[in-house]
Formats: sequence, structure tokens, C-alpha cells
Amino acid sequence: MKIIVTGAAGFVGSNIVAGLNARGITDIIAVDHLKSGDKFKNLVDLQISDYVDKHDFYKLFQNKHYGHVEAIFHEGACSDTMEMDGQYMMRNNYQISCELFEAAQAQKTRLLYASSAATYGGGKHFSESPKNENPLNVYGYSKLLFDQRMRKACGDQWNLNTSQVVGFRYFNVYGPREQHKARMASVAYHQHHQFIKDSKVKLFGGYDGYGNGEQLRDFVWVGDVVDVNLWFFDHPSVSGIFNLGSGRAQPFNDVALAVVNAHLKHQSKPTVTLGEATSKGLIEYIEFPQALVGKYQSFTQADLTKLKQAGCDHKFTNVQDGVSQYVEHLFK
Repeated sequence: MKIIVTGAAGFVGSNIVAGLNARGITDIIAVDHLKSGDKFKNLVDLQISDYVDKHDFYKLFQNKHYGHVEAIFHEGACSDTMEMDGQYMMRNNYQISCELFEAAQAQKTRLLYASSAATYGGGKHFSESPKNENPLNVYGYSKLLFDQRMRKACGDQWNLNTSQVVGFRYFNVYGPREQHKARMASVAYHQHHQFIKDSKVKLFGGYDGYGNGEQLRDFVWVGDVVDVNLWFFDHPSVSGIFNLGSGRAQPFNDVALAVVNAHLKHQSKPTVTLGEATSKGLIEYIEFPQALVGKYQSFTQADLTKLKQAGCDHKFTNVQDGVSQYVEHLFK
């Protein structure tokens, strides 16, 4: 069984390769671009059958160079929400994805691709409905436009009109193999390194009706993201666009406290409550930046109704357990 993973040296892509390897699947063509950064390190401990640069891959696949491919996990994209080059973003995230979809359908290859919760923008409702979609940046728009293209191409009954096509709207993913993402790495990753440097974690103070560190996000453990991807891989008759978050909004305070307590545990010190952490200066609140006023999502929470209706009833990891496990991994 031949599998292709684009963005294979990236965060979610490399974790998917690891998940496939755990099943004994190693006939994997890894597609990425290693011109800069240390992303290659994400592939060192993984088993693949070939590596292809992204600039060569898409034309080769269109020309059926690889023979029959069972499925493509399409994780390759520009995920920098601060990238303002719209022409680059639309070519990289939208046009290439459209070309890949057409080629995959012609070869009866299944396509499981990364969409994003950025398609919802600053809205308050997070179900997979066009009325809730209002991206705040060109990254979110590039992801939304491809979702719209898939809706049009696949029609109301996706799996009857096409080979399997699944889009996953990732919320705030965190976990191993994200070290190359720099400013786009997760809050937990940055707080871990901040605590090492300063012996404390800094959070935004009150904003938008929320108290200090109480803004809420749907933080989802990357292991859960892999498990859901593989659930759909195991159920080829199920297609559509689905939220992929924990379904549980938790405050930034929860992430910070989990990071602090993981460090204290590593130092063989007793854990603390949020009140104790703030009184001891282990968590510090800073004034909310003016530059982010009106551009910041104070609340996100994946509506998992559609995912569960599809038959995927995965049990998601909470922040306390996931972040603790992640920090333990970062100490290795």
C-alpha cells in the first residue's frame, strides 16, 4: 500500500508518518522542501520509501509517475498566519491543492487534507457551515477557498461523487515535532522555553471581557490529530469537511499552569495551584498588546457534532494531560 504525505517533514505531517509507521506502513513517499531550517530532523527516526522535493512532486504525480497511490495526506502548506504575500499564499495553499485534487481523482487516490479553524475568523460559532466562515487573514482565506472548491466539486453526497476527500479544520495543535515553526509554534512550546529562560511564564492580561489569562482556545494534542486522520483513513466511505479540535475550550491559564507544574515536577518540587503560581511569580500577566486589539480570537471551540455523526467518537486529551506529556518529551 503506497501512501504520500505532503509536508512530511513538518509538524502534523511528520506525526502522521510516525502514526503510519506505528501500523507497520513504511511505503511512504515524503514530500517537502528542505531549503532552510532543521525540518529534516523530523524525518530522521521515521521509515519512508522515498523523499521528493515539493517543486518536483506535483508534476510527477500528475503524470502518474508513482503508479497506484492509495491515499495522500496533504499537510503541505504555508501555515504562517502573518504572511501577507497573498499571491504566494494562494498559489501555495489553494492552486496547488486544486491541482493535486484533480490528479488524485483521476487516479482514484484518496485525499485527506489540512484545512484550518482560521476559516472561522473572529466568529463565535464553530460548526462547519458557510454562515460561520469569515477569515481574518489571507491564510484563512486560502484554506476556506479550497474548502469551497471541494464542496462544489464533491456536491452534497461527497463519497458518491468522488474518491474519498476529507478536509480537517485544525484548531490549536500542539505537541512534538514543531520545533522548526519558530513564532508559529504552539503556546506550550514557547512557554516551556520561556520558563527555562526566565523561571516564569508570561500571559496576556484581561481583554475582551476576559480576565487575566482567561481567554479561551481549543488546544488539541497532535496525537489526537493523527488518530482522527487515521480513523478516516480506515473508513474510506466517509468524506466531508470536519472540525478537528478537542471540542473543549480551555483558558491560557490552564496551559501555563500545566507547563509550570511539569517543570516543578521535573525539578522534584511540589506542584502549585494557579493562585500559588501567580503569587510566587511563576505566572506573570502583561498588558494586552495594542497591536492585537480587534485582531485577536478570544474564544475558539470546535463543534464536534459532525465528526461524531460520521462515526468518529475519539476521546480527546485535555490540556493538563497533553501539555504535561509534551513538556516531559521536550526535556528528553
